[in-house]
Amino acid sequence: MSAHEILRQIQYKLQSYYGLEQGPDVREYVRFEGERETLLVREGEDVLEVSLVLPDLSRAGLTHRDLHSDSGLQFIEGVSHFLYIVERARTELPVTQLELELQAEVDKFVFLSLDHPDPARAPKRLCQHLYEQVRYLHPAGSELGDRYRTANSLAARFVARLNTDLGSEPVKRQLRRFYRSGQTEKLSLARAA
Repeated sequence: MSAHEILRQIQYKLQSYYGLEQGPDVREYVRFEGERETLLVREGEDVLEVSLVLPDLSRAGLTHRDLHSDSGLQFIEGVSHFLYIVERARTELPVTQLELELQAEVDKFVFLSLDHPDPARAPKRLCQHLYEQVRYLHPAGSELGDRYRTANSLAARFVARLNTDLGSEPVKRQLRRFYRSGQTEKLSLARAA
C-alpha cells in the first residue's frame, strides 16, 4: 500500500469514527522529508496555512503492520494533528499544543484498535505498546519532554477506562465528546480515569 493510500485511510477512519465533516484531503498538504513528523501552521488574516511533514517512506510500500512502528505511528499522529487543527479552525475554537498531543495519543489508540484484525484483543496490547513501551526524544524537565510525557500519561489513563469495544455506542460517545472538548475538559476527562 502506498504512503498516500495509508494517509487517506487514516483520515477516513478517524473522520468517520468521530463523525466529523469531511475536511480537506491530508494528502494535498503532505511533504515527505526528514525523519520526524511535524505539522507546520501559520495563521494569517482570514487564512490558515498548514503543511504536514512526514518521514520519507513514500517510495516504500507500507503494510498495516508498519503502522505500529515509530514511522507508522508518526503517520497516524500527523493525520491526527492535521484533522484536529482543521476541525478547530472550522469550528473557530482555539487549540493548544498539549491538547493536540493528547488527542493524537488517543487517536493512535482509536485507529489501531479499529484497524486490528481482532478488536476485542487489541486494547490491552495496544495500551502497552503505545503508553508503556515508550522512548522519548526530549528529556524530562524540558518543555517538549514534559508535554509529551503528560499527553502520554493522560491518554493512557483515559483509554484504560475504554478498554472495551470501540464500536459500542457508549464508548463512541465518550470518544466523540473527548474529541470535541477543549483542553480543560480533555484534562478533566483524562484525570477522572
